[in-house]
Amino acid sequence: MNACAIKTSIGGQALMEGIMMRGPQRTAMAVRNPQGEIVIEEVPGKATRRPRICKWPIIRGVFGFIDSMALGYKCLMRSAEISGLEDLVEESPKKKNQRQAEKSSDQPLCEVDVAKESVAKSDEKNEDEKLPAWVMNVMMVVTVVLAVAIAFGLFFFLPTALYELIAKYVAFFKGENSILNSLWKSVFEGVLKIVLLVGYMAAISLMKDIRRTFMFHGAEHKTIFCYEAGLELTVENIRAQRRFHPRCGTSFLILMLLVSIFISFFIDPISLALAGNTLPAIWRTCVRLLLFPLVMGIGYELIKFAGRHDNLLTRIISAPGMWLQRLTVLEPTDDMIECAIEAVTRVIPEDGSDKL
Repeated sequence: MNACAIKTSIGGQALMEGIMMRGPQRTAMAVRNPQGEIVIEEVPGKATRRPRICKWPIIRGVFGFIDSMALGYKCLMRSAEISGLEDLVEESPKKKNQRQAEKSSDQPLCEVDVAKESVAKSDEKNEDEKLPAWVMNVMMVVTVVLAVAIAFGLFFFLPTALYELIAKYVAFFKGENSILNSLWKSVFEGVLKIVLLVGYMAAISLMKDIRRTFMFHGAEHKTIFCYEAGLELTVENIRAQRRFHPRCGTSFLILMLLVSIFISFFIDPISLALAGNTLPAIWRTCVRLLLFPLVMGIGYELIKFAGRHDNLLTRIISAPGMWLQRLTVLEPTDDMIECAIEAVTRVIPEDGSDKL
């Protein structure tokens, strides 16, 4: 590893008991199994052929976001399998009987045989009760769709509906100046969105499993910082790095939220200029949904710009995300850093194509 600082395009994601790193040529994930061993899985990068327009600024952000979400979800599910999380969610009779058989290994032979026979019967029963793979896939898809629907409901419909409800009883929100009313509406919705996002992050950070994932998140950031600093990738060097990175997914979320608030300022004024009145709540929400790809694209460009440069402007752009990362990026343990090292060393290209 040379001793010169660089900016890299390599990014990652915290998984269940592991980390995924994505480079320009391949993706690697390092996850600890229930025995404490690091399991490595690599996926060669696949060049997706798209029209040239899909590589234009703003537009490329939409496709990049979709690709990252799809790959991240796939790796997250795979990490749950490797780490044994699925078994821990609801321990099967098989596991219970196996543990009982292990504990009874010092008992008379006849009792051990009985325990083994019980395990074998339990195995047969579990195989019979196991759901087909297609059913599990459908259940996962339904879960994702419901999660997205809830997110859209909270961040698109709830703020508008709540404002309309409050505006009926609070004269402050019902002035004669339509532009000023629109401004207060956007401010109210924006503040509520930020409160919802921060509250959600703070709430899930109290969960034990989520806190561990956030600690792996810290290991990912520190490892990338260490690589960008041109230092040898050792636990000691990585531990000394910063936790908060400007290209973090958390920063991307808050940037998209802030961009959506800024864009929403112009919806009612444009409607007043074109139609003479403001849009009804339902139509205003639909317009914001249609503008969501634009929000993603702008957020992507801002993150990309902040990752390439370090100046006053980029520090201002990164500030909200850096603050929110205090909830989602925690100090890792040494074994978590070891997973990050295993993942990142497998995606660093020899030709330096990761340098921004």
